[in-house]
Amino acid sequence: MSDDDYIYDEATGEWRPASEMATTASARTQVRDAAGNVLADGDSVSLIKDLKVKGAGQTLKQGTVIRSIRLTDNPEEIDCRHESIKGLVLRTEFVRKRG
Repeated sequence: MSDDDYIYDEATGEWRPASEMATTASARTQVRDAAGNVLADGDSVSLIKDLKVKGAGQTLKQGTVIRSIRLTDNPEEIDCRHESIKGLVLRTEFVRKRG
């Protein structure tokens, strides 16, 4: 048995077989918004509450539409652009998928 056969699962705190982790990783990769809708690259979302943006000195208001999101490695965060803020990362708990 080699070290490559097992992967440390941070969620459970255990070393698990790599084949088992590959099957569970695909189930975890679904990114969901605050309402439970599945998000994908290129989707448009709207904010469900006012958010103060650190470093930008401004607040994004509830209902602001963000177009063409990109998914990140973290299923709780999305990468997006806003006309006045470059490199914006939002938590999925604060957005809702549009149309």
